[in-house]
Amino acid sequence: MRAIPMRQNALGLLLPGGLLIGLAVVIAAQTIPLTVPVSAGASLAPETVIVPAHAFSYRAPGDFQRGKTAIDGPLISVAAGEPLEIMTYQVSAADYARCVADDACDKADPRRHGTGNVPVTGVSFDDAGQYAAWLSAETGEAWRLPTVAEWAFAAGSKAVDPALGTETDADNPADRWLALYDLDSARAAASLATPQPLGSSGVNEFGVADLAGAVWEWTATCGGRTTLDAAGQTVSHLDSCGVRYVEGGHRAAMSHFIRDAQGGGCSAGAPPDNLGFRLVREPGWIERVMSAFGRIFARGA
Repeated sequence: MRAIPMRQNALGLLLPGGLLIGLAVVIAAQTIPLTVPVSAGASLAPETVIVPAHAFSYRAPGDFQRGKTAIDGPLISVAAGEPLEIMTYQVSAADYARCVADDACDKADPRRHGTGNVPVTGVSFDDAGQYAAWLSAETGEAWRLPTVAEWAFAAGSKAVDPALGTETDADNPADRWLALYDLDSARAAASLATPQPLGSSGVNEFGVADLAGAVWEWTATCGGRTTLDAAGQTVSHLDSCGVRYVEGGHRAAMSHFIRDAQGGGCSAGAPPDNLGFRLVREPGWIERVMSAFGRIFARGA
């Protein structure tokens, strides 16, 4: 029988052996606490919740029309959204002020000044992006605005369907605008316009706070216009990223530089009372690897 050279045999064992060691390290990381040096930016890390995977639906963002008739966007159903880590509360005025003090953010310009530990308001989409970049640099973690879909996923039962629910006169675009204004105004009638301290509006079923308060939240989703055919298939679509969507008491499209929705910049419907934001945290590579192994083990169980 021909002998197998020692080098070839060793190389053949190296790769599977390395994989086994790597797997052991990942499994051990789930059970053995690690001591990690705390950086100065660790104190800036906000309180978050991890929204578990669950089925949800949301209204497609954007302006939709069939022929010349403006219609509601389609309802999108997701069988099992991925877990999402999101701030429990909106970014506070105090935390935003730290970014301003570091000359990394422009000063907020709120229309209304609440008392106590209130969320920052009077901030634009651009301001939110500056804060996310600053927080990411300070903490060594990746922070960003959520998309409309992610916001709806995290909002759960607190998400508001922006659908008008009826078709309006195709020859009179103002007809739909007025109908949306009346609908949004009715939804906002019971809310307080002045920002309240964090936590004042309670939490949803996932532990996310203040989704139905006086502060609307910027998302990363661009504005857009979509034309559908009679069968509901897309004929044309145009993104307009100079406009972004805000979510809260109702959905609204706002120009990216607007800080005060009631001073202009809202494309349709009643303007939001105040503009603020919260961020989501992107998992690091170790977390992604562990999550992948978790899904593999769950399927094998």
